[in-house]
Amino acid sequence: MNKVLALLGALVLAVIAYTALSPQSANEEGTAADVATVGSAVEPTMGFIDDERIKNAASEPGNWLSFGRTYEEQRHSPLTQINKETVGQLGLAWYKDMNTNRAQEATPIVVDDTMFFSSTWSKVFAVDAITGETKWSYDPEVPGEWARKACCDVVNRGVAVYKGRVYVGTLDGRLVALDAATGSVVWEVDTLIDRTRFYTITGAPRVANGKVFIGNGGAEFGVRGYVTAYDAESGEEVWRFFTVPGDPSLPFEHPEMELAAETWKGGSWWEFGGGGTVWNSIVYDPDFNTVYLGVGNGSPWTRVIRSPGGGDNLFLSSIVALDADTGSMKWYYQTTPGDNWDYTAVQYIALADMEVDGEMRKVLLQAPKNGFFYVLDRADGQLLRANPYATVTWASHVDMETGRPVENPELDYEQQEQWVLPGPLGAHNWQAMSVDEEAGVVYIPAQDNPLIYGLSEDWKQSGIYKRNPGGWNTGLEFGRITQLVVDNIADQPTPKGYLKAFDPLTGKDKWVVEIPHYWNGGVLSSAGGLVFQGDALGMLTAYDKDNGEALWQFNTYTSMLAPPITYEIDGTQYVSILTGTGGGDLFGGEPLPPVSEHASLTYNNYGRLLVFKVGGTEELPVPTVRDRTIPVQTNLTASNDQIAAGERHYHNYCAVCHGLAVRSGGSIPDLRRMSEGTHTVFNQIVQDGLLAANGMAAFNDVVSDEDTTMIHHYVRARAEQDRLAAAGEGGGQLTWQ
Repeated sequence: MNKVLALLGALVLAVIAYTALSPQSANEEGTAADVATVGSAVEPTMGFIDDERIKNAASEPGNWLSFGRTYEEQRHSPLTQINKETVGQLGLAWYKDMNTNRAQEATPIVVDDTMFFSSTWSKVFAVDAITGETKWSYDPEVPGEWARKACCDVVNRGVAVYKGRVYVGTLDGRLVALDAATGSVVWEVDTLIDRTRFYTITGAPRVANGKVFIGNGGAEFGVRGYVTAYDAESGEEVWRFFTVPGDPSLPFEHPEMELAAETWKGGSWWEFGGGGTVWNSIVYDPDFNTVYLGVGNGSPWTRVIRSPGGGDNLFLSSIVALDADTGSMKWYYQTTPGDNWDYTAVQYIALADMEVDGEMRKVLLQAPKNGFFYVLDRADGQLLRANPYATVTWASHVDMETGRPVENPELDYEQQEQWVLPGPLGAHNWQAMSVDEEAGVVYIPAQDNPLIYGLSEDWKQSGIYKRNPGGWNTGLEFGRITQLVVDNIADQPTPKGYLKAFDPLTGKDKWVVEIPHYWNGGVLSSAGGLVFQGDALGMLTAYDKDNGEALWQFNTYTSMLAPPITYEIDGTQYVSILTGTGGGDLFGGEPLPPVSEHASLTYNNYGRLLVFKVGGTEELPVPTVRDRTIPVQTNLTASNDQIAAGERHYHNYCAVCHGLAVRSGGSIPDLRRMSEGTHTVFNQIVQDGLLAANGMAAFNDVVSDEDTTMIHHYVRARAEQDRLAAAGEGGGQLTWQ
């Protein structure tokens, strides 16, 4: 009898333990009206990590438990099996074709023997981290036409794994909780406050304290930024923090918006949306129970249009610290007051303990777009350092007394167009940096990539700027900008890419590796003395962290943006990276000399997951070089005026994906190489959405059939120009006006 009672007691304890570990069904919790509950988690072990496990990630260095490996998001691994002595033996262990030719930007999460990651169109995969065998996959079935609403490709930067669930934000604005064991949907919630505006989600969620934190993108199209915390179990909204004020005639959503509204002067910014989207960096700090938000640019970009009376325009281009439980603000620091150049502060934030001026400080580190590297005290946001880490011409320095950058008045583009560094791609974009806390060094994928800024002619002549609901709302007229680039190309500062070992306290470079193309991948460093980076030329390289010497390279034949990660299972260390370029540089397209062409343009934009180990012997298929012949163009009957009109429309609506001057960068179809069959249905594609399922939505709400015909004339003219130039028969310049 006692044995029976003991057995029953053990069973009861087992049930209690299982119940404590298993994520509860959203049906049991009860859900908000906008939460759809589809299933419930059934497996408590696969993907079961919690706050304590992430906080103590140092005790299990073989895993990669959160987005930046730990809550501090330093992306520095303590693993040492792959080191300076063994890296020469590194080989491909396995690879997985992801069946995409668009940019892959995700950071995988590795929990025990399973890798969780996202790919294009917000698809999620769980694979065996040793063999690559797929355990499950999930397709949120984002409508193809939603691609038009994404400023910068159909990308996704990753998932969060927490208490047996996998969380992903979808391009069309949903937050979805999946069962980590099966991939089935537990719940999903619509995060968007206004589906008539072009909102998207491309960033990775973060999880902590039973909450999931997610932001969104869309500032270029005219949206209002905010971040929302959802209950990780039920999907119910816990709090929402807006980053810019709304219509001042309406009540403020929270006290911080009243403070922010005082810094927006004149105009009607709320009609444009205001911007301030948090599309990438959200970091949880367990030491202060704080969530740090990296806030984006204004909408429009140009402050004279956005806020004609001046003002700092809080909280644009700022780092904002919130209480993780309530969403109330603790402090903020604005990196670019009154931003005028698309200098977002959404670049990755890392947390560290550093000795600053003889005192140990808990610091926040960020290299935002504006070219200055910031070191802030996490307790109160005090500015400790602000040193330039790339070429900066828009400002001379940051005043350490006021904390404000000192702008260069000679580069004010309100009256006269100006080449400015950094351009809107920034001195550093979203591609991850890595922090070697012990060495006091940050490894940054930096770049010099200028733009010639100039206000739209309509604004300069009339002082009136009308919101364009179906297109970009930057305040810059990209058709005109393109002509300015072509006309002033001789004065353009040369675009360059760098990998830098940078001391954030002294502002000095320890070493610099120059890369022939500016648009390169994120960074991983390790205690093995190595720094890994994938670049635009298709090379995954391991550098000596002490001097930048290349110790090992692998040709992936594909340009890379995603950061590498490393993990260890059963005594074997692996390095993994996703391949494929595009993203924010789609507009740049095929590079002009002297910038080198990149691998995805030369071969193809092969989306793969690659995993390496010491002694790996797998080989990638060697691709053939693309046939980039431009066919002879027929029916060239348009006038110069018609082609010029098509040029303006093309750069206002098409160039963001298909590239500057119809020169695609390799992931989106190159319109100069269209077949005659495609030419025949060109207007149907643009006007009627014939290829909407593939991501080419209809544009009949912003361009007429006649406008589309003008665009078609321009595309044919550009194709013929470049064909003749390649054949040595002249061409290559835009001559119509």
